[in-house]
Amino acid sequence: MPFLYRWSQNIQSLLLGPACVLCHAPASLEQDICVECKAELPWLGSACRHCALALSELTADRICPDCRKRPLAERAIASLHYRPPADWLVTRLKFSARMPHARLLGDLLAERIGAADMCRPDYLVPVPLHAKNLRKRGFNQAERIARRLAEPLAVPIAARGIERRLATERQSTLAASARRANVRNAFVCRRGLHGAHVAIVDDVVTTGHTVRALAACLRRAGAQRVDLYAVARA
Repeated sequence: MPFLYRWSQNIQSLLLGPACVLCHAPASLEQDICVECKAELPWLGSACRHCALALSELTADRICPDCRKRPLAERAIASLHYRPPADWLVTRLKFSARMPHARLLGDLLAERIGAADMCRPDYLVPVPLHAKNLRKRGFNQAERIARRLAEPLAVPIAARGIERRLATERQSTLAASARRANVRNAFVCRRGLHGAHVAIVDDVVTTGHTVRALAACLRRAGAQRVDLYAVARA
């Protein structure tokens, strides 16, 4: 089915031009979404500067209570709330290989990063999949999104040598209390990052345990600063 979907989308683009991934109306040449659907996306507004959690009240320092005690990242950027249709865009990319969604989600995230007042990292680090899951799925959705970010941000991707060594359960299937243990020591970094500023790239952040575990691994490898770029925040 993923192959047939990609084939049909390629034929449609050749014959009719790019179409919006949400309503199938004509889209711009730059992005796979029409102006109307883009305006109606669940854009993330005021959010914590360290974890991108939405803040109901705008505080002077933009830090949520949890990050006052233990920041998730030095800086965190997310584009969207994880709710319709953002959740559909993410899950169809992840489980149905709809690659136009990766292009669109990467573009939206690049726009948000470009508008933020923050220094560029030395490397983008997509959250790795375990080798077994990568073979089964055929691609890593975080890596596809990172590819779309790399060019406009002019930042290289560091994926080689950063691995998920444990085939953990899907975080979305677990209770919040079990998610931290599920990813404890799940990652290994076999490359030196001494003094580097890196940005973790992920599709969705929920409790943040996966990001925290990977960030700890990168710091052990010598990373001096770890930021977070996420498409959506739950």
